[in-house]
Amino acid sequence: MILIKIIQSYREIVAICDSELLNKKFYEGKFQLDVKESFFGGEETSEEEVIKIMQNFSREDATFTIIGEKSVNCAIKAGIIPEDGFKKIDGVPFALVLL
Repeated sequence: MILIKIIQSYREIVAICDSELLNKKFYEGKFQLDVKESFFGGEETSEEEVIKIMQNFSREDATFTIIGEKSVNCAIKAGIIPEDGFKKIDGVPFALVLL
């Protein structure tokens, strides 16, 4: 499953991660991914629903923080990022998107 959390700010922040990555840290050189529950701990959601939510929020000038293979694949399917629009840290794909 995928966790998704909508954070209200001056613009919506959509935090999305693969559920099995929650509360884990990944390191590569001087870079780190910290998948904190306080930021990513949202509702477990199906891939189909995540894609719909991403598409809806992409029309709202939202910011997306996406971590994990399933989550990044959903972002590609939703048209949020291109197929090469992500990086990896310690083998874990992630993307930051500001629309």
